[in-house]
Order: sequence, then structure tokens, then C-alpha cells
Amino acid sequence: MMEVKRFVFNPLQENTYVVWDASGDCVVVDAGNLSAREDRALSDFISGQGLNPVLALNTHGHFDHIAGTSYVCDTYGAKLALSSKDAFLLEAAPQTARMYGIQMGEVPSTIGIDLAATDEITFGETVLKIIPTPGHTPGHVSLFEPLSGTLFTGDTLFRESIGRTDLPGGDYSWIMRSILEKIVPLGDGVRVLPGHGDETTIGHEVLYNPFIVEVLNDEVNYR
Repeated sequence: MMEVKRFVFNPLQENTYVVWDASGDCVVVDAGNLSAREDRALSDFISGQGLNPVLALNTHGHFDHIAGTSYVCDTYGAKLALSSKDAFLLEAAPQTARMYGIQMGEVPSTIGIDLAATDEITFGETVLKIIPTPGHTPGHVSLFEPLSGTLFTGDTLFRESIGRTDLPGGDYSWIMRSILEKIVPLGDGVRVLPGHGDETTIGHEVLYNPFIVEVLNDEVNYR
């Protein structure tokens, strides 16, 4: 059975998730740990649970989601898993962070597993389906675990909101296609763990997310 622990890291209040199962293997989804204190919090939990991180697994390449990937990869020998379509964001991450007044270290120079070239990620007894959900970034993916009905949406879908589309590579039409054509069909009961803010469900978003509701009510043509 898959288990999940959430941490809220860095000044942008980004959600980092440790995901593991009975095998003891785990992945760190969107490692945003930026400070020594946040590094310790992450490592203390991992060691306390006796876990073995095998991947720094990323929904997309924005700096607040990859700030801790080098720490995870260097400390545990884990590989970076990221869509190659977001490689330009990975390369530019330290410079982008400085634009927000944030200093961050180096990021991995290579992508170990290209999420643009695979349909799923397997670790321990867990299989995460890779769902391309471009719009916030060109290479954005969501991660779906069917047995528990859990979806990691990164910055595509938030509780009662959606990710920004005014950043380089962003596109409103594409993010709405991703949400309405790939995420919503997964079913109302699916648990949504976003890249910022509190968790939600697809059913809640269909009823209360204004960006989705205005499309369903034919008030906006997202195409």
C-alpha cells in the first residue's frame, strides 16, 4: 500500500512529497527543500522510516520544485526523473530563483529518466502512471497511482485554482485541456495532491473550481 508524507518547503510554500510502500523504496516528488534546516527535516523523516530514495521525481522543472533535487540525488544516489521538455527550465533554475530574490545551489546537470519517453514509473511495489499535463510548463506531468486513486498534479491543478500560464512555456488552452481531458475523467473520488496548498478531490474541483466551472457552464471556450 502506498503511503505519502507532505512537507512544505522554501519561500514559495511548495509541497514536497515522500512516497513509499512496504518495500522501503521511496521517491521524493518535487523536492523543493532549499535550506539546511529543510534538508534535515527531509532526511530525518527518510531515515526515521528506514526508507531508500531511488528517484527525485518531478512534475515539472520550475526552481521551487527542483531546489532540493541535487541534495536528494547526491545524498542517496537517486536519479532525477523529469520530462526533457522542461530541460530548459532545469538549466535556468538558479538564475530564475535569483529573479525572485532566492539563492539556490546547483541542480543536476542531466536527467536520469525522461518522463516524456515513459508511461509509468515503478519503484518497490508501486506503479505511478505518467500523465502528460502541459500548460503550466511544456513538459509538465501528473503522477497517478490507480490502486489508491491518488494523483500528484504539481502546478496544473490546485484546490479551487489552476497553475499560472503567464510564465515562459505556459499556455492557458493547454492547461485547461490537460485538466478537462486528462484529469477530470479519472473520476470524482480521486485524491488530488497539488504542488502548493491543500489537497482536494476531482469531484470537489468540478463543483467549486471557478476555472473548471466556467468552462463546464459554457462561459469560456478554452480551446
